[in-house]
Amino acid sequence: MNITSQKPKVVVLGAGSLFFGRQAIWQMVHSEHLNKGTLALVDTNEERLNKLLKLAKMVAKSNNVDLKIEGSVDRKQVLKDADFVVLSFAEDTVQYRGIDCAVSEKYGIRMCSGDTIGPGGIFRAMRELPVIMDCARDIEALCPEAWVINYINPSTVHGMALKRFAPKLKSFALCDSHHMPHKKIIYAERAGIIKNKSEYTEEIDRKFDLRIAGVNHFTWLLKAEYEGKDILPEIAGSMKRSAETETVGGDTGAKALFNDAVSYQLYDIFGYVPTCTAHTKEYVPYWQGLGKLKDAIPPLSIWETEARYKRHADMWRQVDSFLSGETPIEKYMTSFGPDHATDIIENMVAGLGKPFYINTFNEGAVTNMNDDAFLELLCEVTMDGVKPFHVGEMPRGIRGMQELVLDTHELTAEAVVEGSREKLRRAMLTDPLLNSIADADQIITELLELEKDIIPDHWYAKSLA
Repeated sequence: MNITSQKPKVVVLGAGSLFFGRQAIWQMVHSEHLNKGTLALVDTNEERLNKLLKLAKMVAKSNNVDLKIEGSVDRKQVLKDADFVVLSFAEDTVQYRGIDCAVSEKYGIRMCSGDTIGPGGIFRAMRELPVIMDCARDIEALCPEAWVINYINPSTVHGMALKRFAPKLKSFALCDSHHMPHKKIIYAERAGIIKNKSEYTEEIDRKFDLRIAGVNHFTWLLKAEYEGKDILPEIAGSMKRSAETETVGGDTGAKALFNDAVSYQLYDIFGYVPTCTAHTKEYVPYWQGLGKLKDAIPPLSIWETEARYKRHADMWRQVDSFLSGETPIEKYMTSFGPDHATDIIENMVAGLGKPFYINTFNEGAVTNMNDDAFLELLCEVTMDGVKPFHVGEMPRGIRGMQELVLDTHELTAEAVVEGSREKLRRAMLTDPLLNSIADADQIITELLELEKDIIPDHWYAKSLA
């Protein structure tokens, strides 16, 4: 792509994903580097697609920008000439995550999120990865030079699969929990460097050396220095003080419960702070309720299906309010803000030189892990590629858990792409949350049966029984 033209075509597959679609519209309209290009929205739900298309056109017109809006229920109709393709779909994910978590709970596995690790993560990949690989084949055929950005959990499994099974494509994976510079601002507040985000400046940013690394949703703050002073203890101390009342990230429900208490307890054990605690607490066995003695922190609460349905319904009501005129469209740009993926696209198109956290190959950034370890790392991101910045060593204990999770994710990717029942079982029994061979086999059997309307037919062939 000719960056100087600054007329990029961004295709969003899964525009009905309300955790991304609305922010993508905001950024594509807001950015002077993007708003002369094309935003192409794709969703298999035509009703939802039409709502988002109408909304995008209204926002572009209201802000008097030349952004071209396209849309289709068939991705092949809009992929041609794409410069960026963002994967953000998840068909009926609330329903199926609820099934994953309910079945797992029957066998003593508690999941507060159920989309990355445990049976929930494995079976979400069973549902989403086959579609991702179909998309990859279409991208290879219709826009092979496009950058492919995976925004679908389990991000590591899907990112690994794209790198390994579609190696000709330029791809990386994202998670919104480490959106920069917001992540540094959160820790600057935690450490008492600033009182609120309005006080954060470029000078403070330069003095603040922050290093985060790990598998997606299992990342750790390995270094935090301000003006050369170690401020990790101050960050951890703030979590200890706020453990009973405060959470990080503003989420609600099971994912938010006891996050600061969990963060401090993990810091007390390992000497480092987890940076995505709402998910990290699901990666370890400590809050599964398996101990003989009562723990200070209770077992994980189960992911709430009905609460998430309500949250989605509220989001669609907000969209409908803009479409009907009940809420003036002029308020759209003050109702939302930038998105991680489109922030990165803007950075790449304009050559802004901003660093971002990307899920990609390690390439020596973490010195005691393999170069092909798929990690979330601060990277230089340009049209020429993704280059991780140096981190140093992953601490013992944490590194061992990282390797187990990576093996689970890689086995999951292989199982799904190859359609291998043997590797599916191996992935399930490598996963850190499984404790019984019999339970693992039964969970696989039950989830395959309950989700047969969305999992590919070949999993039900007699040869896989």
